[in-house]
Amino acid sequence: MTERLYYTDAYLARFDAVVTDRTDGGRRVYLDRTAFYPTSGGQPFDTGRLGGVTVVNVVDEGDRIAHLVAGPVEGNRVEGAVDWPRRFDHMQQHTGQHLLSAVIAERLGAATVSVHFGRETSTLDLEVGALTQAQVIEAEAGANAAVTENRPVRVSFEDAATAAGLRKASGREGTIRVVTIDGLDRSACGGTHVRATGEIGLVLIRKVERVKQNVRLEFLCGARAVRRVRADADLLAGLAASHSATAEELPGLVEAQRAELKAVTLARQDLEGALAGYRARELYASASADGHGRRVAVVREQHGPVERLRSLALAYGVLPGGVFVGIVSNPPAVILAAAADSGIEAGQVLKSALETNGGRGGGTARVAQGTVKEAGSLEAVLAAVLAG
Repeated sequence: MTERLYYTDAYLARFDAVVTDRTDGGRRVYLDRTAFYPTSGGQPFDTGRLGGVTVVNVVDEGDRIAHLVAGPVEGNRVEGAVDWPRRFDHMQQHTGQHLLSAVIAERLGAATVSVHFGRETSTLDLEVGALTQAQVIEAEAGANAAVTENRPVRVSFEDAATAAGLRKASGREGTIRVVTIDGLDRSACGGTHVRATGEIGLVLIRKVERVKQNVRLEFLCGARAVRRVRADADLLAGLAASHSATAEELPGLVEAQRAELKAVTLARQDLEGALAGYRARELYASASADGHGRRVAVVREQHGPVERLRSLALAYGVLPGGVFVGIVSNPPAVILAAAADSGIEAGQVLKSALETNGGRGGGTARVAQGTVKEAGSLEAVLAAVLAG
């Protein structure tokens, strides 16, 4: 059995231990005691060095903890050194999660149903249908207020049957480990935590999204939050500089540019429509009516997308007896437009022609489009359309 030193002292970063077993050619090492935290409860494992060899993973096997190392560890007595920056980062995130979950439960009445601690950010899922922006801000402010109060964080071992005031029932029997944030939270937890809320540092809620029936919050604590705020500030400053403006002026500039872009887009669409109309009439004038009174225009383009021909197809398809076929080689696609008096149902004709040649598509009676797998099939599709 491995004695778990991190249960009683999360700040212990160096320790001595006796090797009790080795497997996998010496790359899986078992100790009589360890300060290395294994992946558990959503918290990632510690890394560091064991007997001078890099620890790449730590696995909880029940009674024993396995240390997966990069190479053989020599000797029966070894020194372990936990990667302290990584450990303390995990302590900040985990304690910050307890704090944030407690504040949200108290102020918003939303229970935490699951937690994930990631490399860059962490998330917690809340049993609530939605949260307003004001509620998110309230939760974040409440958590940071508790940070500045520097409330003690204590670890105790209690009987599960008599442990009172837990935010969530542990579901275990016998002795459980309880992490208490003074006056705010009591949770059964085996993770590593800071001594007081002041060590959590800044609590930042960065993203809120709906996941199934719950709400997911993405959050960062401590040094992670500071780095993210700095990155956001640098990004904002860069955007402001590129517009020769202050950060405060950016919202107005963005709104003005959005309005200008909308006006330009509408004007461009009007011009494209007018140009398509001119080109359609030019094509129509050069096409001779067939025995059915149809004037067929076939336009071939080397490169797509085929949607670039849609305005032209629509303009041609309203002319008397007009039938327009647009073909694009790359990616291979076809668009068909037919006037109401042409006698051609565009959607039916094109769908049939495409399916016969291994393609797919369809549309309305007046306009349809689709694709084929190979450009070599386009001419067969064209022939089938014209035959229709």
